[in-house]
Amino acid sequence: MGPIHAFLAGQGRDGRGRLLAEVLAFDDLRIEAVHDFIQWCFPLREASRAVPGAPVLGAGEADAIRADPAARAGLAAARDRMRLFYARTDGWLTARDHNHLRITRILTALGDLLGPEEAEAFLAAVLARDAAAGHPVNRESVAFWKRAVA
Repeated sequence: MGPIHAFLAGQGRDGRGRLLAEVLAFDDLRIEAVHDFIQWCFPLREASRAVPGAPVLGAGEADAIRADPAARAGLAAARDRMRLFYARTDGWLTARDHNHLRITRILTALGDLLGPEEAEAFLAAVLARDAAAGHPVNRESVAFWKRAVA
């Protein structure tokens, strides 16, 4: 079992020694302030430009995550936590914010590992929140999000 797979399945620790359950228990302020958990919760096949040394998802590990109900459940729990974060916080509802990059990562990982319908549902929630706030998010970020689920 690879390190990302183990983390998402609740059996391994991230680069800081945290279990998925510990990350999911972060309050909203900590979600906002900590920048090295998102790569573990929503792994991608390319290296992070924001967090050097963050894990990169290989094809074999991606297949193993897709096939493991525990890892899929862990990813779904991370999805739910981040959806809650975006529903009840407003700091990201601005023209430019690091959360816009996080959202692109989340959408990409969800589409790859849980399926396109999961990414589309997350996108719909984020876009609805942006709309309710009067569309403060820049159009470029929204375009990136839409391409991530296409």
